Amino acid sequence: MTIIAGPCVIESPELLREVAGELARIKRELNVEIYFKASFDKANRTSLSSFRGPGIEKGVAMLEAIREEFGLPITTDFHTPEQITGYGHRVDMVQIPAFLCRQTDMLIEAGKTGKIVNIKKAQFLNAEKMQFAVDKVKSTGNDQVWLTERGTLFGPSELVVDFRNIQKLAALTDHVVMDCTHSAQETQSNEGTTGGNRAYVPFFAKTAKLWGANAFFIETHPNPDQGLSDGPNMLKLADLENLVKDLL
Repeated sequence: MTIIAGPCVIESPELLREVAGELARIKRELNVEIYFKASFDKANRTSLSSFRGPGIEKGVAMLEAIREEFGLPITTDFHTPEQITGYGHRVDMVQIPAFLCRQTDMLIEAGKTGKIVNIKKAQFLNAEKMQFAVDKVKSTGNDQVWLTERGTLFGPSELVVDFRNIQKLAALTDHVVMDCTHSAQETQSNEGTTGGNRAYVPFFAKTAKLWGANAFFIETHPNPDQGLSDGPNMLKLADLENLVKDLL
């Protein structure tokens, strides 16, 4: 079982170190594989004024420092083929955001890195259609493709999780990830930010395991209500260990 966890966005070196320290302890004490994740740029924020992150050069360097200090493999979202070409080799897993999961040039460049490529299924796609994304990565000779379920649009502002997708994705890859964070989103808000409900996170994780998921994407923060991105659906850092124990 694998956990992909960390704050939604890189807010500060201090936040990264606090979260990474707890993740490293959980990894050591529970003997579970954990990837550290955080975004260097939230390129699709609802509002122009929302915090985006430190940018790619500074952000990737901060993630590399976390790997060196805490021994955690690292992953982050990329948004353009050029970003992957320049920086994809510096992380341990290249993550493709849901909105970009069909972008051929993105997938080809991700495959060329030779790293694990984790592709998030778009909210508007059938699970079976992810075969085409998998084929694009594998055309480079890279067979390390993970697929992530993150809910399906239901009307203009709600997401629902069809857990049958776990089985459908498992027919395409050996590594199926449940994104417990973004499945808990409310996709539209009148306040210019995305809402959500973190209370759903443990239920999504444990139900997905019953359906066969073997990796779990869980954004976490010491004080999620003060988080600069995705606060409503980030799990409190203090609650993560008990959830991992439940999954084990």
